[in-house]
Amino acid sequence: MGQRVPGRATFREVLGVAEFRSMWLAELLSVCGDQLARVALSVLVYDRTGSALLTGLTYALTYAPSLLGGILFGGLADRFPRRAVLAGVDAGRAVLMAAVALPGVPLWLMGLLVAGVSMANPLAKSAQLALLPQVLEGDRFLVGMALRNVTIQSAQLAGFAGGGVLVTALSPRVSLALDAATFVCSALLVRFGLADRPAASGPTAQSMAGRLRAGARLAFAATQPRMLMLFSWLAGLLPVYEALAAPYAASLGGDSIAVGLILAADPFGSVVGALLFARLVPERHRAALIGPLTVLSAVPLLFCLLRPDLAVSIVLFVLTGGLGTAALMQATASLALAVPDEARGQVMGLSNAGMTTVMGLAPLAAGALATWLGAAHTIGLVGVAGLALAVPLAVAWRRARLVTTPVVSSG
Repeated sequence: MGQRVPGRATFREVLGVAEFRSMWLAELLSVCGDQLARVALSVLVYDRTGSALLTGLTYALTYAPSLLGGILFGGLADRFPRRAVLAGVDAGRAVLMAAVALPGVPLWLMGLLVAGVSMANPLAKSAQLALLPQVLEGDRFLVGMALRNVTIQSAQLAGFAGGGVLVTALSPRVSLALDAATFVCSALLVRFGLADRPAASGPTAQSMAGRLRAGARLAFAATQPRMLMLFSWLAGLLPVYEALAAPYAASLGGDSIAVGLILAADPFGSVVGALLFARLVPERHRAALIGPLTVLSAVPLLFCLLRPDLAVSIVLFVLTGGLGTAALMQATASLALAVPDEARGQVMGLSNAGMTTVMGLAPLAAGALATWLGAAHTIGLVGVAGLALAVPLAVAWRRARLVTTPVVSSG
């Protein structure tokens, strides 16, 4: 990477911040445990039922309820001390996963418990993203975001790759108990590794609907937060090639290895994109690049209309993943700094909920479209749609930055 640019934070400096190190290790443990649990749940449910439908439904429950949790619970990260929120959520998830691991748990109860864990995930993420600007200041904030992205993507790859081996060696129930243990460790790291800060806004008599309306007004009334949120949501549209990996590989005559390579392309690109963006781009230029990077992330998908071979396709998906991750990472960081601390958790929860919605609906629509057009043409058309949405948004973002005060830290 060359010599360090004076004044630019490094990964070593960020990891030298004790509070961030505790947050980072806690999240890493949770992500590894979650990926292992997804594999274990799939194996456990299929072994008990032999039903691909119920197996898929159980897997979906590890993701889908996150949308509701992000909308309903994000504001709790503002009303209560964030250290307590993080530790409490981890303790609650540990109890729920331990219950899932118990022998003889009915499938319907297992589904409810898994859904409960999924609903709690956005609250933890909202609290973490709201707290991070207080733990890391200035250039360290984005470098910390980049480090989180790199390790989370790597942990997800490792969790899926090694999950099958561990589940086979330990049994599904032991693997689920291990996931519960990772949440316990995470709760301890947060409880004893973070400083005790007061709640950002404090308890309020305002109703949940009132808090949601207030958070939405804050997010959408000001130009820059609104655009940053739209950039984040748009980032959930493009990676439909992951959902279409199997039919795309089949259209090229590929086997399961080809499917795995396609699925690995986006996380690999994300890791590279986050590293390069954090290390090479000066802090003063990063916010300005959100629009151009978002536009460029859609361009590689256009080439799928030409039906490229597997090697070229993987390169295209790596490029989209890398460019899109850099844009999303900066948009998330800028959004966290663009809103007051007392409402940051609610706004980040709404942003995450919107992106989760897009990530859920886009593959569904793409799968239906691919039935008629084929996977390659569908992915290409998603690139066209992404470009059509990204270009005007990028132009508007550039104008907004020229006429308004740049986003600044609230801390």
